[in-house]
Amino acid sequence: MNGYLDTARRVIRTEAQALAMLADGLGPEFRQAIDVILQARGRIIVSGMGKSGHIARKIAATFASTGTPAQFVHPAEASHGDLGMVTEADAVLMLSNSGETPELADLIAHTRRFNIPLIGVASRPQSTLLRQADVALVLPAAPEACGTGIVPTSSTTMTLALGDALAIALMEHRQFTPEHFRTFHPGGKLGARLAKVADLMHSDMPLVHEDTPMTEALLVISQKGFGVTGVTNEQGDLVGIITDGDLRRHMQGLLDNSAAQVMTRDPRTIGPDALAEAALAEMQSRKITCLFAVENNRPQGILQVHDCLRAGVV
Repeated sequence: MNGYLDTARRVIRTEAQALAMLADGLGPEFRQAIDVILQARGRIIVSGMGKSGHIARKIAATFASTGTPAQFVHPAEASHGDLGMVTEADAVLMLSNSGETPELADLIAHTRRFNIPLIGVASRPQSTLLRQADVALVLPAAPEACGTGIVPTSSTTMTLALGDALAIALMEHRQFTPEHFRTFHPGGKLGARLAKVADLMHSDMPLVHEDTPMTEALLVISQKGFGVTGVTNEQGDLVGIITDGDLRRHMQGLLDNSAAQVMTRDPRTIGPDALAEAALAEMQSRKITCLFAVENNRPQGILQVHDCLRAGVV
C-alpha cells in the first residue's frame, strides 16, 4: 500500500515541479499570444492530436465559457473538410508536445496560406510547429511523471495549465464577472449558484391594497398558495407583508381589520438582479420562507426557499 502512495506522491510532485518551471519560464510570448487572441474577429480554433487533442478540447471549452468564443477542430478531420471551419477572422492555438505531429501539417499549411494567426505550444523550439507559428509558447524540458518519458503526464499538465492561464488572463482583461459566466453556463451546480432572483421568482404574486378587508386578504393568501401576501399603497409600492405570524397575533377581531392594520411594515426584500444564493442565505438567516423581489419600491416577484432548493441553490 505504501508503494502506491509513494508513487502517487512522486507523480504529483513531479508535475508540480513542472508547473513551477512553466510559471518561471513564461516570457513576452505569453503577452503576444493574448494580443493575438484579443485581435481575432472570429473564434479561437484550438487543435491537437491524441492526448494534446483532449487537452485542446478542455481549453476550448474554458475559453468559450469565459467570454472568448472558441471551438475545437480535430486536425485529422480538418484534412477531410473541416478546414472550412477555420476562417481568416479566426486565430489558431495548436498543441503538440513534440511539435512534429504529422496530422497537424494540413492545418498549419492552411493558416499560412490564408494568413491566419497561429499560436503554437510545444516543447521543442526548433520543431516544425513552433518555427511556423506567429507566436511560439515553449514548454520547459520537464521530465514526464511516468519516469520513462513515454507517457504524456507533466507535458499535458503544463499544457492544460497554460491554457487556463490564457483563459483567465483574457477573462480578467475583459472584466468577466460571475454573472457573465452564468450566461454561458446556466446548467449544473455552477449555474445554480449563479442564478439570479429574477430567474426563479414567481411574477404572479399575492398582493392586496392596504385598505383591503382581511376577509379578502385571506382569500388571496389561500388562492396564491405562498402562505403570505404583500401589501401595497396607492402608488403600488410594497409597504408591508402579512404572514401566518401576523394572522396569529391578530386572531381576535382579525376579520374586522384591514390589511394595513395586520401587516408587518417594511418587510425584508431583495432585488431581482441579486443572486438567488444571496436570497436563500437571507431567508435562512431570518428564518423566513419567502422574499418579495422589489425594484424602485415596486414588487416584481416573490421567491420561496423551495424555489432555491429545487434549482440546486444551496
